Amino acid sequence: MTRATEVIVRDVPAVRLENDVLRVTVLLHGGHVVEFRHKPLDLDLTWRSPRRGWPEPPSADFFDTYPGGWQEVLPNGGAPATYRGAVLDQHGEVAALPWECVPLDDGVRLSVAAKRTPFRVSKVLRLDGARLVVSETLENEAPVEVHAMWGQHLAFGEPFLVPGARLTLPDGVRVIPHESTINPPRRAVAPGGPYPWPVVPTPGGGTVDLSVIPEPGAPSDVVYLTGFDDGWFSLRRPSGPGVRVEWDATVLPYLWLWHELGDTTDYPWWGQAYVVGVEPFSSYPTDGLPTAVANGSALTLAPLSSLSLDWSVEVLP
Repeated sequence: MTRATEVIVRDVPAVRLENDVLRVTVLLHGGHVVEFRHKPLDLDLTWRSPRRGWPEPPSADFFDTYPGGWQEVLPNGGAPATYRGAVLDQHGEVAALPWECVPLDDGVRLSVAAKRTPFRVSKVLRLDGARLVVSETLENEAPVEVHAMWGQHLAFGEPFLVPGARLTLPDGVRVIPHESTINPPRRAVAPGGPYPWPVVPTPGGGTVDLSVIPEPGAPSDVVYLTGFDDGWFSLRRPSGPGVRVEWDATVLPYLWLWHELGDTTDYPWWGQAYVVGVEPFSSYPTDGLPTAVANGSALTLAPLSSLSLDWSVEVLP
């Protein structure tokens, strides 16, 4: 049974879902999941930004208000971009808007209408033991065809995330490196590819095993994983609990793997971040929607159409 309670967290309205195993807190401005706590272990799996960002209506720059945690990315993935005249922020635009919350018998329904693009997202969140189950619908409310990038920005941090934790994926996954270095001059993975998961070449001529979470100070990078027949990954500490995420890979065929481990010593992280994002996505790269349209990976929603997505996050013992 899922208990849902509306609360205030640092002056921002939120909804808290709870059962005997989990407590999940979602900010209603931005829809950010800022707590995914396994109650028996008193362990929160989400990452919290060291920049102390917090949603403030009206939202300013993404990094000024980004709290960390997990959020919906739609319709622009990554860098700010302009699509058919609509100026879209970093990971814009639904993570910067207020979401409506409707209590249900066994969970909640959250929904938001974008302002600069004709999209509406509605999702039902329920708890099932140690698992958060999410069922979503994305609607194009316009009488014209529109493109989108759609993703789940799942950022994992301390105390759950530790060096040596292992990321496990299905067989057959391939690694597409980002074209350029996100934190010059260093990068973890050599350009080129695609490479077989998980051992890939480094710029210096060696190799790195991307399935093992590095020590603090390792190079920042983002790569795009593809080739999923089934959408799932697990992330486990060397000893202790882990997490398993499942999703519909026919809707979100890519998995972004983002490492920010303290190597970015300028804006926005100033050497303070130790975070790994493992993010199911419809499209790539993190250069914004126009690039995804150009490479053919962007979603194409027909006039007045909709798309459904089911995904879940489970704490592993």
